[in-house]
Formats: sequence, structure tokens, C-alpha cells
Amino acid sequence: MVDETPPRRLSRDMRSALIAGVKKATASPSGLLGGMLAGRGRKAPSFEDLPGFEAIRLQQSLAGKIGIPVPFYRMHEARAGVDTVVEGRPCVNFTSYDYLGLNAHPRIVAAVADAAAQWGTSVSASRLTSGERACHRALEGEIASLYGAEAALLFVSGHATNVTTIGTMMGEGDLVIHDALSHNSIVVGAQLSGAHRVNFPHNDIEALDRLLTQLRGQFRHCLIVTEGLFSMDGDGPDLARLVEVKNRHSAWLMVDEAHSLGVLGKTGRGLFEYAGVSPSEVDIWMGTLSKTLVSCGGYIAAPRALIDFLKYRAPGMVYSVGIPATATVAALTALDLMLSEPERVAALRTAGGHFLNKARGAGLNVGDSWGLAVTPIVLGDSLQTVMLSQRLMERGYATVPVLPPGVPEKAARIRFFISAGHTAAQIDGVIDTLVAEKASLSHSGITLASIAKNTILQRLQALEEDE
Repeated sequence: MVDETPPRRLSRDMRSALIAGVKKATASPSGLLGGMLAGRGRKAPSFEDLPGFEAIRLQQSLAGKIGIPVPFYRMHEARAGVDTVVEGRPCVNFTSYDYLGLNAHPRIVAAVADAAAQWGTSVSASRLTSGERACHRALEGEIASLYGAEAALLFVSGHATNVTTIGTMMGEGDLVIHDALSHNSIVVGAQLSGAHRVNFPHNDIEALDRLLTQLRGQFRHCLIVTEGLFSMDGDGPDLARLVEVKNRHSAWLMVDEAHSLGVLGKTGRGLFEYAGVSPSEVDIWMGTLSKTLVSCGGYIAAPRALIDFLKYRAPGMVYSVGIPATATVAALTALDLMLSEPERVAALRTAGGHFLNKARGAGLNVGDSWGLAVTPIVLGDSLQTVMLSQRLMERGYATVPVLPPGVPEKAARIRFFISAGHTAAQIDGVIDTLVAEKASLSHSGITLASIAKNTILQRLQALEEDE
């Protein structure tokens, strides 16, 4: 029903009262309009107020004051391989994940040059519009074949692959349950999806089973996410038990193969080959092109229904440029080399096992590493970890410390990436040097625990006043 009553005109007194009220609101700093206008004159907050900035500045200042170069964003002046040059210093390289030594392989370099000549350096559009190229479909076909999957899909970034896949396929009313040590991209994807997110203790399948028994019935869809080889610890899950649990609870299982492709299994096909489980038992295989395949990007191998869904719904696919043809053919050629030259996988297995045995024999804490491509040396003190990494650099070994918040303080470590090209002499050399320098640091008594935060701040303040 429409109200046809004509609007009532304001009397002179009512108009005067209204104008006076507006003037008061405008003039009063505490008034609504006055507050809005006053806010226009304020300066925007400093970016130094962002959470975590103070901790970064403190770490950098402390490093400078005690004579340790900041160990991050160092300039590498050679290709990522077993040998490198870091800021003018030749080093044996334990910082890169060129697991099979394929970076700059002549066949790959030639394929990339040909692709650049034919297609240029960018496809200059999303694949949905005009960025589709034959090499994309060729690589997707090879990846699908690798896992016995119905289809596969390439993304421009490994991190974005997890974020956009999990974030798109899961939503409110769903459950994402992942290993507690899962990569940031898995966590962020679950958070963005709006699904209920729970983590289970690292590689504890019994705990996962209990959580699913408790929670599964409350949600429409359930996705379990784990990794084939965990990049911080160098270990992996019991795939056969994971499959049994996911089947019993009517859940999907997603495995991130970023660090396990080219590493696990006799021919490097990954966790399923290593575990002796059919790849069809896993619903979603995820991987990256930047490790063994020496390129850049990520992939999903899965049933065609999911691939078609992601092709038209995943923001990281629809609204992103397609992978350059150069990067695509690099990965395609590297995959062919991996499968046709299994001796590379065997050499990696030998080098990784030698590193693990040598480190354990020296009494070093390697955690639960399987001794393949990734092995940490856990030191449990971030200051000693940084100092030890710097001493190794000075002795000709490039390593990277892993510190809080990446890991807890008690788990601060130097993480070693092993390549098929590393020799026994190089591995013996870095372990022997590490043991000697670690003993020297222990005798010095310098640890983070020995320097309280207040003491650090006081020392920095005193030094600033002296300058």
C-alpha cells in the first residue's frame, strides 16, 4: 500500500532549530560532523606501527651491533646450483632446492630459448581469455599422467596454487583439517575459504582419526591436507594410513608434493611411489614447478570435475596471467629428464643419506628427517643459529638459518637442502666445519637465553647515545 499523504512543510521555528543543530555539529570538535572533518587533518599512521615491524627492526639492529650481517636477502651472483657465489664469496651451496641438479641443463636452456623466440616472454593474458598455449596443455597432460589423474591444471605460483584451490573449493559449513606443520599457503587458503580450520599434531594419524570422529559429522565437506615431504623437517606422513582414515570418514585427501616430486620413490614420482600406494587413492595432488622442475609455478592433478571447477572459479586462475611459455617448457623438459634419468634420483638419495648419517654420527640433532633432500640441524637458540650460519659462510658454505616465527625458538635451526650433485667431500666438509664452529660458540657462552630482551634494548640505547 502506497502512502499518498503529502510531505509536511517545516515551520520557520523548525527550520531555524535544524540549521542551528547543523552549525553546532559542524563547529563542535566532539560532534559527529566535526569529528569527521577534524579527522581529515590527521596524518596517516606510520607503516612502522604495523604488527611485527618492531621485532624486525630489533633483529636487524642487534645483528648490526654485534657484528653479524643480516643473513637474509643476500645477493647470489651465480646460478642456483651446488656451487654459487654469495656477495663475491665462492661457496658450496646448501640453500637451493635444485634437487636433481637440472638448473641450466643444456636441454632445458635450449628449450627455453626456442620458446622465447616463438612465444616471447609472456602470454600477456589470463588463459581464460587469450593466454592459452599448447605447451600449457602438454605439461598438464604429463602431470596428469604422472599421477594417473583425469586432468591437471597449472598456476602461476606454488603458494597461490594452495591458496586459490583450497580457498575456492571449501567454504562455510566445510572442514579443513591439516598437519600442524603445514606450509603457510595451506593455512592461508583454509583461512580465506571461510571453512572451519583445525590442525592435527605433526604426522599423528591417530590424533587425526580422533578429531575426525569428533568433528566430521558437523560439516558438509571435509578436506585433509598434508605434505609429501615437509620442508622444515625433511620427514613425511604415513600415506597408507592417511588413505584408510580419509576413506573411513568420507573426506577428501590433498597432498602437497612441493618438496617430494623428484625426491621420493625410486624414480622420483613422489610420495605414492615411496609408500607403495596407488596415486588414485589421493583425491588431490598439488605440486610446484620451482624445485625439482627448476621453473616457477604450481599444479593440481585431480578428477576432471575439480579441474573444470577451478578453471572457471579459482581467482588465482581466472584473474591471473598464464604461465609464460618459457617457464612451462622448462618444467616440461625437466620432468622428462627426471623420468628418463632415474640415476639422478639415486644420486640424490645417496647424497641425502650420507649427510644424515654423517650428521647423526657427529651427534647433531637432525630431528625426524628421512635424510633425502632436506635435513635440518636443530640448535635451539636463534642467536647461535645466526652466528653459526655466518661462520659457515665465512668458511665457504652457504646456508640459511630458520628462526622464529618460522619455527619456535627451541627449534631454531640451519636447514640444509641436498642436491644430487653434492659430493661426499662437500658434505663431510660442511659437517666437520659445523661441528668445530658449534663447539667454539658453545664455549663462548653466547646464547639468546643469556641476553634478556631488556638487556638488548638497554645496550642498543647506550650504543645509539654514544654515536
